Amino acid sequence: MFAKLAYRNVKRSARDYVIYIFTMMLVTAVMFAFHSLLFSEDVQKMFESVTLIQVMIGLGTFFVVLIIAWLINYMVQFMLKKRSREFGIYLLIGMTKRQISRLYLRENLLLGAGAFCGGLALGMLMEQMLMAVFYTMVQLEYRIHLEWNRECLLLTASCYGGCYLLALLRCRRRFRRMNIRALLNSKDQNEEVKESHEKAKQWLLPLSILFLLAFVFFLFFYKNWNEGVVLAFLTGLVLTIYIFYTGLAACIICYIRKKGRAVYHRQNLFLMRQFSSKLKTMRFTLGTLTSLFTLALLGCASALMFDNYQHEMLAKKWPFDVQVYSGDLRDTFAPERKILDKQASVRELYTYTVYQNRTNVINSWLYTHLSTFGDMYQKKDGTADWEKILADGGEGSYYPYDTWMALSDYNHLRQMLGYQPVELGEHDYALQIKERVWKEAGDFFTSLQLQVNGPDAVLELAGVYTEPFSQDGHNGADYLIIVPDKLAFQMEPYYKELAAMLKERAPDGLQKLLDGLQKDGDRLSYLGHAIDDPQADLSDQTKMCFGSDQIISYVAKNLVGANLIPEVRFMLCSLIFPLFYMGLVFVCVALTVLCVQQLSDSSRYRFRYQVLHQIGLGKQEISGVVFCQLAAFYLCPILFAALISGMISVWLGWNFNRLTGAHMAAGAYFGMSFGAFFGVYAIYFVLTYLGFLRNVNDGS
Repeated sequence: MFAKLAYRNVKRSARDYVIYIFTMMLVTAVMFAFHSLLFSEDVQKMFESVTLIQVMIGLGTFFVVLIIAWLINYMVQFMLKKRSREFGIYLLIGMTKRQISRLYLRENLLLGAGAFCGGLALGMLMEQMLMAVFYTMVQLEYRIHLEWNRECLLLTASCYGGCYLLALLRCRRRFRRMNIRALLNSKDQNEEVKESHEKAKQWLLPLSILFLLAFVFFLFFYKNWNEGVVLAFLTGLVLTIYIFYTGLAACIICYIRKKGRAVYHRQNLFLMRQFSSKLKTMRFTLGTLTSLFTLALLGCASALMFDNYQHEMLAKKWPFDVQVYSGDLRDTFAPERKILDKQASVRELYTYTVYQNRTNVINSWLYTHLSTFGDMYQKKDGTADWEKILADGGEGSYYPYDTWMALSDYNHLRQMLGYQPVELGEHDYALQIKERVWKEAGDFFTSLQLQVNGPDAVLELAGVYTEPFSQDGHNGADYLIIVPDKLAFQMEPYYKELAAMLKERAPDGLQKLLDGLQKDGDRLSYLGHAIDDPQADLSDQTKMCFGSDQIISYVAKNLVGANLIPEVRFMLCSLIFPLFYMGLVFVCVALTVLCVQQLSDSSRYRFRYQVLHQIGLGKQEISGVVFCQLAAFYLCPILFAALISGMISVWLGWNFNRLTGAHMAAGAYFGMSFGAFFGVYAIYFVLTYLGFLRNVNDGS
């Protein structure tokens, strides 16, 4: 008997909570697909840095599991409350609490198992789609093939099953504390909307708006950010979200009491009453959903920043096919030449020297004026504090002395890259600088004097060039000063470089062969790349520097662009994929709560809409009222979340562009993020609207 009853109840629940089941299937599929990246043998063979994406997806899974656990617990408690009268009747006819608890446990396990199995089938399809996207992003070819991994299945099942069991055990304890009267009356508790101190509470709305404006001002104008400030900022923002809904509900109630002009226009009184009562009973839930939407939109916007970077900036980062640094001024690059001649088809190879004349005029200016450094290296009089710079190495940003290059070498390198040659007079110089730094610094050269061979030999600027020129430590760090050969040859050689252009794409593994020349493990990065010259002293102040790039910076002795771009794309995907992963799950979870709440209430609201029909409203007008009611309930959390995440995304996008050199408009990241998630939002809204109308019209 209990088995048949459980099966009948599962069929009914599947019909009533189809959106919830669909979401659990989708969540299972997404988890399974992303977990496949953790255990894919092909991915592990291709990339030595696979641990990074495993850690990031694992971290993403941790947060996803927390949200799924919250959703399952919310839905299990929600369904229990909706069926409390049914369970009260079971007690009246002689069933024990233990039997009812087991029945409910069995029903939810059947429901969850069905969603899990359906999600696995969908997950296999999603896994192939995810792998195809992943391989495309790292510029590798992917051939569709099934890769069944037991560890992937066990991890997904553990996360999913653990969330379900925890929610059901908590529900079981609740059964023990309830009696027949509590069960029979539980369903009506949401109808009791207590209105107290609404006049005082309504001031929470303008207060929350003032707080929000203060946060915007603080975000864009406060400079001294640290962990404590960030924590205080986020805590205040979350509190503002929750008090906003309390204030909004009180304002609507007070407006109705005052009999405002709009109250009696068309069906506004009905809609206001519906909306305010829902805000009163669900203000904490709506605050939580707004927080989830905010996190999802921010995560997606951040992922789009890194995605845009890899499409826009990586090719510019390494314009030469191969480049090698050497701190040994006698180096002929014989081992590197041998590898290149054997492994690649070289079109042109060129060796040259970067010079220094023991001055640091431009270095000092950049250390004291770029926003990247703030006042970190400034003395009280605004000049550069070189004792501090040398003590911590300037965070590896710039060489101790300004970097110079001979005009003939510069023009040869420009010719290799397809740029036009540069002409200089006897006392002229040119500045080759990163576009990002030049945009921030502006015409800083007007306040500087560059001298060679004494105070009488003052140079004049003849031009500024911002084309990509491999300036992450090879051709200078951020900048190079170009002077006529006669002046350059009077300076001290600083370090040597080899640059090569190939006839064809560099073969896979060329970077590893060049890095293999470095035998000292202390001079290798965690990816196995050589980060310094074999002959250089590790404590030497002339070791490689990478410039002022932040967020994404890369320094290495050997650079093979065709090998490094897939590797860096893989590392960026280790951030992009988990952010999209969490964002998608957060949005689906939040939308499921909104949808189930409205569809569950639709049957109870049937009488109210029948009354509206009896007083003269036609079907089209009732459909319009339903649309307005759902739109208010749906749009309120997403628009509020869009306001908060929009201002933070613009600030993040502006700083991201400033620190990396990307060109996309700061607001575009959020715009694309909002557009993508609003599409998912619209699908859930349409499904809720159609289901609500069906339930309202059922039996009328």
